Amino acid sequence: MKKNKKGKNASATSSGKKEMATDKKVRKRNTAPENGEPTSKRPKRAAACTNFKEKSVCISEKDSIVEAKKNMVVDDEIVAVRLTCENDEGRPNRRLIDFVLHNSEGLPQPLEMLEVNDMFITGLILPFEEITDKEKEKEKTVRCEGFGRVESWDISGYEDGCPVIWLSTDVADYFCCKPGGSYKKFYEHFFEKARACVEIYKKLSKPSGGNPDLSLDELLAGVVRSMSGSKSFSRGASIKDFVISQGEFIYNQLIGLDETSKNGQVFAGLPVLAALRDESRKRESIGQEMTAFSGGTLTIGKKGEGDCKMDVTYSSTCTAEEDEDAKLAKLLQEEEYWKSMKQKKNQGSASMSNKFYIKINEDEIANDYPLPSYYKNSNEETDELVVFESDIDVCDPEDLPRSMLHNWSFYNSDSRLISLELLPMKPCADIDVTIFGSGVMTADDGSGFCLDDDLSQSSSGSSSAVNADGIPVFLSAIKEWMIEFGSSMIFISIRTDMAWYRLGKPSKQYLPWYEPVLKTARVAISIITLLKEQSRVSRLSFNDVIRRVSEFKKDNRAFISTEPAAVERYIVVHGQIILQLFAEFPDEKIKKSAFVVGLANKMEERHHTKWLVKKKKVVHTSEPNLNPRAAMMPVVSKRKAMQATTTRLINRIWGEYYSNYLPEDLKEETNCEVKDEDENENQEEEENEDDDGDVDAGAGACADAEEDKSNSKETQSKDGDGDAGACADAEEDKSNSKEAQKSPSVSRQSRQCSKEEVRWDGEPVSKTSSGEPLYKQAFVHGDVVVVGKAISIEVDSYELPAIYFVEYMFETSKGRKMFHGRMMQRGFETVLGNAASEREVFLTNHCGDFELDDVKQTVVVDIRVRPWGYQHRKDNANMDKLDRAEAEEWKRKGLPMEYYCKSLYCPERGAFFKLPFDTLGLGSGFCHSCQVTDAERDGEMFTVNALNTGFVYKGTDYSLHDYVYVSPHEFMVERAETEYFKSGRNIGLKPYVVCQVLEIIVPKGQKNVGEESTQIKVRRFFRPEDISAEKAYNSDIREVYYSEETHVLFVEVIEGKCEVRKKNDLPARNAPAIFHHIFFCDRIYDPSNGSLKQLPAHIKLRYSTGIVDNEIAQQKKKGKGKQEENGLEVEKQKETSQENRLATLDIFAGCGGLSEGLHQSGASLTKWAIEYEEPAGDAFKLNHPESLVFIKNCNVILRAIMEKCGDVDDCISTSEAAELAASLDEKEINNLPLPGQVDFINGGPPCQGFSGMNRFNQSTWSKVQCEMILAFLSFAEYFRPRYFLLENVRNFVSFNKGQTFKLTLASLLEMGYQVRFGILEAGAYGVSQSRKRAFIWAASPEETLPEWPEPMHVFAAPELKVTLSHNLQYAAVRSTASGAPFRSITVRDTIGDLPAVGNGASKTNLEYQSEPLSWFQKKIRGDMDVLTDHISKEMNELNLIRCQRIPKRPGADWHDLPDEKVKLSTGQLVDLIPWCLPNTAKRHNQWKGLFGRLDWEGNFPTSITDPQPMGKVGMCFHPEQDRILTVRECARSQGFPDGYKFSGKIQDKHRQIGNAVPPPLAFALGRKLKEALDSKKCM
Repeated sequence: MKKNKKGKNASATSSGKKEMATDKKVRKRNTAPENGEPTSKRPKRAAACTNFKEKSVCISEKDSIVEAKKNMVVDDEIVAVRLTCENDEGRPNRRLIDFVLHNSEGLPQPLEMLEVNDMFITGLILPFEEITDKEKEKEKTVRCEGFGRVESWDISGYEDGCPVIWLSTDVADYFCCKPGGSYKKFYEHFFEKARACVEIYKKLSKPSGGNPDLSLDELLAGVVRSMSGSKSFSRGASIKDFVISQGEFIYNQLIGLDETSKNGQVFAGLPVLAALRDESRKRESIGQEMTAFSGGTLTIGKKGEGDCKMDVTYSSTCTAEEDEDAKLAKLLQEEEYWKSMKQKKNQGSASMSNKFYIKINEDEIANDYPLPSYYKNSNEETDELVVFESDIDVCDPEDLPRSMLHNWSFYNSDSRLISLELLPMKPCADIDVTIFGSGVMTADDGSGFCLDDDLSQSSSGSSSAVNADGIPVFLSAIKEWMIEFGSSMIFISIRTDMAWYRLGKPSKQYLPWYEPVLKTARVAISIITLLKEQSRVSRLSFNDVIRRVSEFKKDNRAFISTEPAAVERYIVVHGQIILQLFAEFPDEKIKKSAFVVGLANKMEERHHTKWLVKKKKVVHTSEPNLNPRAAMMPVVSKRKAMQATTTRLINRIWGEYYSNYLPEDLKEETNCEVKDEDENENQEEEENEDDDGDVDAGAGACADAEEDKSNSKETQSKDGDGDAGACADAEEDKSNSKEAQKSPSVSRQSRQCSKEEVRWDGEPVSKTSSGEPLYKQAFVHGDVVVVGKAISIEVDSYELPAIYFVEYMFETSKGRKMFHGRMMQRGFETVLGNAASEREVFLTNHCGDFELDDVKQTVVVDIRVRPWGYQHRKDNANMDKLDRAEAEEWKRKGLPMEYYCKSLYCPERGAFFKLPFDTLGLGSGFCHSCQVTDAERDGEMFTVNALNTGFVYKGTDYSLHDYVYVSPHEFMVERAETEYFKSGRNIGLKPYVVCQVLEIIVPKGQKNVGEESTQIKVRRFFRPEDISAEKAYNSDIREVYYSEETHVLFVEVIEGKCEVRKKNDLPARNAPAIFHHIFFCDRIYDPSNGSLKQLPAHIKLRYSTGIVDNEIAQQKKKGKGKQEENGLEVEKQKETSQENRLATLDIFAGCGGLSEGLHQSGASLTKWAIEYEEPAGDAFKLNHPESLVFIKNCNVILRAIMEKCGDVDDCISTSEAAELAASLDEKEINNLPLPGQVDFINGGPPCQGFSGMNRFNQSTWSKVQCEMILAFLSFAEYFRPRYFLLENVRNFVSFNKGQTFKLTLASLLEMGYQVRFGILEAGAYGVSQSRKRAFIWAASPEETLPEWPEPMHVFAAPELKVTLSHNLQYAAVRSTASGAPFRSITVRDTIGDLPAVGNGASKTNLEYQSEPLSWFQKKIRGDMDVLTDHISKEMNELNLIRCQRIPKRPGADWHDLPDEKVKLSTGQLVDLIPWCLPNTAKRHNQWKGLFGRLDWEGNFPTSITDPQPMGKVGMCFHPEQDRILTVRECARSQGFPDGYKFSGKIQDKHRQIGNAVPPPLAFALGRKLKEALDSKKCM
């Protein structure tokens, strides 16, 4: 069970209710005897503990581990709590392990029996905070056998997403960590109930990314998916039944949270929650009818008059008057249901393992196949074991990666083509047949075959390409295969020990061996159709079915013969395919029909060999691939990928890492795994992004922060003197930060030395600000400690001594010799983990005062400074080489390690900065870290000026008449919620409310006023979206309306400052994204009657003043009549602007989305671009004619550049790259960029492993060398530009257990760069699309590292966190789900003005036909008169009919299709609903969104490279038109202006858009880069 370190609040209210520190409810059992004094009732065995061993008590030996663990044993709970004391402030919190709950007789009881009986605990008590030293933790562990009665239980962990169960006695609150071995069977039931509560909370709570408007079916489906990993349940159906059975219990828990809700979430009125409760009540059977107990106030002992009152005010069916016997019966009934369900699970698995599989006889099916033939293929193929080298030894088959296999063939060990039928369709023991395969592997695109077409046809077209663009592979032995089917679609998959493969089109050579399989599938489906048409399935016997099939006409594709005997032979010998398809069919009557029974009997009569079906874990071994292809040809590299061209530095960093760390060393490296929080995205997030939600690490971060807070309060003196240095308060303040670093406490047992061992060397050199003498040097235990050097001290919570940099040394008034130091973290303690050099340490802003007597020894740390620039690369490399050699020699001799430090690490900012050399080790009593912390603390202080005309809040000055943002939650009650649709994640989310400060209200008589007591009177300004969605669509997003509505609010609801101006004073910049907090107002709105009028003359609105944009100043200065002069001035400004831009090289440039946004920001001018795909490179040329575009492999370009500069000796590349570089013509070579010319390198290296298609593992360096990120980093290393920007999918930070991400950071730091990392959501920057992307900024030590852009739009996405060391987490920007300056951009905003076109529209140039209406449309259209690329992929006839039948309403998808047949133009009757969808939905998230329509008021799914209704992101239909989204609509969803051109075929254009960085997001990044450049100019 996961531990949650959040403790309970130490204080308790007078009423006996305890307020939890986390989101949980309390069920307190208060017993008030007649004398009014509470009693502490104890179990019999605790009361007579001396006789305990003589009593017969049902506690297992496994739970009674006193002797085994030799823990301290006490009889009294109070004593046990005191022995585990950890400075409790109020009510104690403790951890509880190996516990058993039992009644007064010592018999173990389920936790729910608290409802009717007195319950007690036996177990081990530990301190609440975990101790890293296991021996010390063991010393602190106490076994208590005299607990008081359990008074209450609580469930917490709702916000963290994992249930935490608490037990409370009169003495303390206990966090249940691990039950005793024999008690697990009692405890797991309650834990699963708690888990169900938490899962439903996540699905319904908006702040947690949930949707409170889900239907009951949607809710249950989501919870089943979330809980499907539990070992307590055998399948989804049992989970569903369990959740429904606990409906009332769950209902009561969640509505009980309403009282203490801090995020505005209310459960009491949710229809879906009430529906779950009602469904629970309807259940009649033992597993369905039970009703969970309320969890309200429990009454024990004598009932008084007021006993029937509940402590919590939620409704319940379990009242105080309910009969105790009935209550007990319910609980026992519930326990019996749980036991029976567990038994069914075990029986089910046992029965499955005992099934037999009847072997197919090859001789009997031979007549249905062609004459023997052998597999022939002259192409080179890659060994599957190379492509999918696994980093795990054993795994479940369902967890294997999944790919497509095209142009495939199957053969035996002699290379003879062989039927797939000979292999069982279930994993079996003792298989005597081995089948291998070959084919072209690609990503799984979800395609299959249309059974009503020829074999050469496919449903989507993607699988029909014989020459698929993928990796030619030969497979290891195939272990099983399966068919997923529908009336018109069929999916066949095979599994090896390395992966699953969905079969596309077979090779031409193998086609005759595949046709019988498809024919048999047609026969099976025809028989199913026959049975479906019967009023009673049982009427058709096996012989009846055979007769019916023999009556098929010859043009029927399931025709076998007109002779019943021939039909029977065919059906029986191919029976395994038919039986498997019947087993997949959802109708139980058909599954168990007389035909199925008869067929199974006929097969047993005909065949004698049976195989035992035995589902086994996949065991990976080191054995070679036995495929005969392995002996015929050498293994080639996967993807035919060219090995990356690298510099020696990059090759050394990555090569050494993969040489030193084997797979087994990395199995525990799981800190960087990121789970996708955003469960709502489902099929919309198609980048294999783990949603997202950092639950484990999040809890750890909170716990560490709390630990910091307590640790920072300790004094630094041995004798208890409270004297502390200037940093004490700062340290305490800093510990309150969200991402506070761990504050160590000095070990006092490290040495016992006299005071004489510490003395000053020399006279005082100065004094501190408080008058304490400062010294430069001291003798400490024989070592010389010097200011500006490093020392180590023993720290309780650290395995290694902590290293501190000595800032200054001083002596207190009481004679204590002290030093003030800044912590230096070893590389492995940072986000770099084991990718860091063991010798590198990083300065931090964590500082403190310590006694010199605590110094263990001096440490050599070289504060390293290297000259910067490409011209110093070689000299620096030579110096580093010598340094490494000296360090190796030093290590070989066993001498102490010498460290070096180049960077300042700030985990709370997700960055590494250059060292502040000018403030380090001055010895003046000044500490830069303390100064920064003090400034932050001062900035957080709330102050009001003497005249009450202004205040400072969170570092911002506010005055009367200023405009402010107010949290939208303050006004939620005033307006109705918008209807919510499942496809519109942003519907209902509100931006900040713009208000004007009219009065500052300070409470009278208070000396120290705070934000919680100070109020402001504000005037509310309304937005167009407050009136209607239609009004919002037709209005400027920056417009607000004056109103007479005023409110009095507390200062703490202010979210920031903004401006309201006249419309003419708005910034004139035609930017692709908003970055100014500026609105305009020229109308008044009356919410009482809905009237909207021009602002009357008598209302003198006080507008904001000051110039925020130089363009506004120029406008006002020049007036309107100087058009030509203005034009010349603009041209001059443009020329100047071009000169000030960074000369940029864009690598992996695509069509140029990243370059486009950076260029529009004014920071970048892309002079060179490298792109491998020709259509994308051509598109880049069209849009950036000023750029030199190299449509080449970047490995070749880097090799050519290094050759041109004479640095071949520093270049590691393949001979192929060298040959291609030599073949470049003279013009291309002359145009190549050179070091010194490039200021900025950006790009998004494609990394196949990040997409999830392949398992890219850490053990094979040869495979890593093919990753393009090495070449990308080598460009940076060779050119040493001023700035560097890497973009990639969100999974980049967690992929490969975070090692690729860490090595990228380590490489940039080794070069000498400052580095910042983070994840951003494009939807928060002005596009109507969810698109999460990871970014890494790097800046030379001579430049300013750019900050992250502020998210400006509301968007339903969680905080996107990167997990650091010590379970800390860092989010680059806040989530805007709870508010932002502007509303989200909708689908209607984006494409609502585009003209209607039909399926397969191909006219590339069209008239717009209407004016732009929304703010986004006006901006995106620009000055375009002709609409280009409004072209749509053409669907086949059947998919078009399906599209036409999808309702024109938000969120509609294939679930809304009617269950009927349609007639095609060929005369064929086919099912409207693809059978493959309902038949396989349980394995594929219900295929949510396939054939889906967009919501006008919602957002687009993540843009992909190939939109299709049966693809990964199936929601690709226009909201109102019956077609797939056009190229231009997809481009707009990414933020590309209408003037942007794309190149190639329609598939190429979609690919260019799907792979691009949204230009508005790139623009936001560029604005911050420009700010960094401008800040340097001002310095």
